[in-house]
Amino acid sequence: MTGATGGIGRVTAEALAEAGARVVLVARTAQSVREAAERLGGVAVAADVSTESGLAAVVDAVTGVQQQGPDIVVHAAGAFALAPLSETSVDAFDRMVAVNLRAAFLLVHAFLPGMLARGAGDIVTIGSVAGRQAFPSNGAYSASKFGVRGLHAVLAAELRGTGVRATFVEPAATDTRLWDDVDRDRNPGLPAREQMLGAVAVADAVLFAVTRPADTSVPNILVERA
Repeated sequence: MTGATGGIGRVTAEALAEAGARVVLVARTAQSVREAAERLGGVAVAADVSTESGLAAVVDAVTGVQQQGPDIVVHAAGAFALAPLSETSVDAFDRMVAVNLRAAFLLVHAFLPGMLARGAGDIVTIGSVAGRQAFPSNGAYSASKFGVRGLHAVLAAELRGTGVRATFVEPAATDTRLWDDVDRDRNPGLPAREQMLGAVAVADAVLFAVTRPADTSVPNILVERA
C-alpha cells in the first residue's frame, strides 16, 4: 500500500486491515509510516517508490511477510501541484510523473510476474478525474494521470484470462491534505473542500474491487460526489 499515511492511502490501508489483510504500509516519512503500521498491526516501509532503490526496499519488506509476494498491490501515493504550464518547473513536472506514473510502473514490474505465476492477485491504481478531463493549471498532474490511465488500460488488456486483476479507481476531487497548500485565490474555480468526496468513498471502491469473487473483475471505477 503506497501513500499509506495520508488521505486516500491511509483510509484504504485502514479498510483493508479491518477486512483482515496484513498490510505493508509504504510512505516516505519514517515516523508517520511506523506509527501507522503500529496502529494497524502491519509492516512499515519508509521509501520513495518512484525510485528503484525505494522499490527494492518495498520488495524486501513484502517478501519478508509473504515470500510468494503480495495478494493485493494498491498504489495511492500521489504528487500534486497546480500551476499554468508556462509557470510549471521541470522539477515539479518530473516529480508528478515520477510519483504518479513511474511508481505505478515500477510496482507492476516488481510484483506482476509473481502474480502471473500464481494465477491470482489484484493491482489497484488510484487515478483522478484529471486523468480523463482537462482542467486549467493541471498540466503536469494531468499528464501523469492520463499516462497512468493508459498504463492501466494496457495492463488490463494483457491480464485477461490470467486470473490476475487490475482495477483503476478514478475519484473526483477528494478532500485530502494535497489541497492544503493550494492557492485558491489563483484557482477560484476549484470546488470547496466540503463539496469534495471523502477519502472513505474511494477506499470503499478499492475494497469492493478486491473482494469480488475470483471469476469477477472490476477494471474501472469512477467515483463521484452524489
